[in-house]
Amino acid sequence: MKRFHLALPLLATALFAHVAQAYEPDWKVGRIYYRSICTACHTTAKATIQPIDRTKAEWTAYLLVDKHNKGKDTVSQYFSKQYRDSIKATSKAAAKFADRPEQELAADVKAFIMRSAKDGEAPASCS
Repeated sequence: MKRFHLALPLLATALFAHVAQAYEPDWKVGRIYYRSICTACHTTAKATIQPIDRTKAEWTAYLLVDKHNKGKDTVSQYFSKQYRDSIKATSKAAAKFADRPEQELAADVKAFIMRSAKDGEAPASCS
């Protein structure tokens, strides 16, 4: 019984450490998704939107407000599984990331945008 009591705190610590680990966004996945999904629409419309067009603060505010298309829809809907399912027949990126959790995909895209913003560590355009 003493062994169980000694092992319990170690087991609990290991379990909570695993659960407490936060998702580490992958800007490379974000770049693929942004360039394949976001840029594809924005270059066919009249407005070309690139990460370098705004600062990190401007992008953060935009993502926080979660308004897209002049408030007609949300930014977050473009990360939804439902949206990816609706375009995966014509989008390799949507098909590739079809099972990725929405929050992770949104974090990946945000990481790419922040890295590539006007004042990011690697300002980039998506041409």
